[in-house]
Amino acid sequence: MQTKPAITLQYCSQCNWMLRASWMAQELLHSFSTDLGSVTLAPGTGGIFVIDIDGKVIWDRKVDGGFPDAAELKRRVRDYCFPDKDLGHVEKKNH
Repeated sequence: MQTKPAITLQYCSQCNWMLRASWMAQELLHSFSTDLGSVTLAPGTGGIFVIDIDGKVIWDRKVDGGFPDAAELKRRVRDYCFPDKDLGHVEKKNH
């Protein structure tokens, strides 16, 4: 049995980014549903906003310059975990 991806969203609780992190978690769960093993919110400090899949960072606010929108986050998760998955309207947005 293959292990399903575990996504962790680390957010700065001092910056009040919990709502943003929980919204992104909801978007991922809606799009990928039972294909994911878990989506975890991990509070931190110091302006952190890092999203990783099984330890592989796919978004870092300090490196990537801000926050991803839902479409970009879904594309990054798809590209890393499910390269053959069609994201529907998210894909057509850039055409």
